[in-house]
Amino acid sequence: MQIILQEDVEKLGTRGQLVTVAEGYARNFLLPKKLAVEATPGNLKRLDKMRAAFAKKEATEKEGAQKLADLLSSVSLTLSRKAGENDQLFGSVTSGDISEALAAQGYNVDKRKIALADPIKVVGEFEVPVKLHREVSANVRVTVQKEG
Repeated sequence: MQIILQEDVEKLGTRGQLVTVAEGYARNFLLPKKLAVEATPGNLKRLDKMRAAFAKKEATEKEGAQKLADLLSSVSLTLSRKAGENDQLFGSVTSGDISEALAAQGYNVDKRKIALADPIKVVGEFEVPVKLHREVSANVRVTVQKEG
């Protein structure tokens, strides 16, 4: 089934791109979440107008993401957690915790944009990548220290 993407979809394509996907994937995931529209003859005629609108939206989003990346590159977070004798945490620091700490400092970053491969489970200093846009990312310095 051919569809026109309305949003960037990881490992599938970018906005305004015409792609072929399985019918079930389109019908059950892409179309209900408004990530794509069906490639009907009418929608194909409107594709050029859609691409122009997507280009404008892309430029403003990228500009905003770049400004936020410049601000985030100087941010340093300190989180206190209970830890055992070997500096092993009781629990972990997740992308949700980092997102909440950033929100406390006035930066609204969705936890899904924080590219933390595995939760942090030891005391120390870490560089955590934040993917703000397809082409823009920043690193946030996170320091995990022993509580008490």
